[in-house]
Amino acid sequence: MAIRSISDLDLKGKRVLIRVDFNVPLDENGTITDDGRIRAALPTIQHALGKGGRVILMSHLGRPKKPDRKLSLIPAARRLSELLGASVNMAPDCIGESVKAMVDSLKPGEVLMLENLRFHPEEEKNDPEFAKSLAGLADVYINDAFATAHRAHASTAGLCPYVKESAAGFLMEKEVKYITQALESPSRPFAAVLGGAKVSDKLELVENLLGRADKIVVGGGMAFTFIKALGQEVGKSLVEGELLDTARSVMEKARNKGVKFYLPVDCVCAPGPKETSGAVVKTIQEIPADLMGLDIGPASSRLFSEALEGCGTIVWNGPMGVFENREFASGTTAVAQAIASSPGLTIVGGGDTDAALHASGLADKVSFVSTAGGAFLEMLGGRVLPGVAALEK
Repeated sequence: MAIRSISDLDLKGKRVLIRVDFNVPLDENGTITDDGRIRAALPTIQHALGKGGRVILMSHLGRPKKPDRKLSLIPAARRLSELLGASVNMAPDCIGESVKAMVDSLKPGEVLMLENLRFHPEEEKNDPEFAKSLAGLADVYINDAFATAHRAHASTAGLCPYVKESAAGFLMEKEVKYITQALESPSRPFAAVLGGAKVSDKLELVENLLGRADKIVVGGGMAFTFIKALGQEVGKSLVEGELLDTARSVMEKARNKGVKFYLPVDCVCAPGPKETSGAVVKTIQEIPADLMGLDIGPASSRLFSEALEGCGTIVWNGPMGVFENREFASGTTAVAQAIASSPGLTIVGGGDTDAALHASGLADKVSFVSTAGGAFLEMLGGRVLPGVAALEK
């Protein structure tokens, strides 16, 4: 997939409208608790400023259905101003005459932040008139919000036909490059490590990877649906009963394609995710009827780590257990360590996986950490993302 890059464009004196993802977490006082997404957009913003662009930023924050002061992007503008060491003006809205006047008065090297796009329901509806209004603010449109690229919204796809030039920012470019490389030209062996709670969330991804990966390693709650599909009792562990036939079909396809399919051989069991008393390690064949598997066990950690040794490409999405509880975090940490020590291309994506990786202190040891959850899964699952397709040359 060939998309234009911001580095291909002449930005001098132009109105550069950049779709960023500043959907950052806020505490009850409206203070940003993690500015990672703002920092991730800095290279694109700084490039546009350095090339003499008049920079206009737009983003969503939260899921408002109407204007909500608690979800204003003012804290993001304030934090960006600190990171840039330069003033970032805040617009009262994202469209309208007053906003247009503020854009027109921008000088090269200045930044204006538009107010939350989702204060207008037309954003998520991909309303053509709303898209045209946004496009009217731009000479050049840059999409640097890969995390929203799986949504056909006005700011991610709808406005592209109404702007003379469109391109990807550096973050978008990097996300697409790494995922495309893993899917289309991976160094082998190529291993996919999948965790999280439900098979239903990853089914499309698993099906797509069956034709591409050499090894699929499955942990987390989703593993128990596959284990149950093999006829094994799993106590109170999470199982999607309606997907047992599908799970059997997936494993049969893996066998037929020569894909090695790894499941846990032991697990840490307890009465529930918040009940650590009485936690025990049991083999998969010995899970007590009144307990549930909440993490992969030490033997599974060794098995999975050995499976990842020598891999040329590893993609990881989903923790191996309820890692938020320290009693059930060891398996996820072990997998993170195995991936971090790999000399191959290592790509990690998904909010929980990202959090687990950072909690392990190993984030700087992997090749690439995606900023996205849904978009990461959908692109790995073989879907064409509207926000990426809109930028194709």
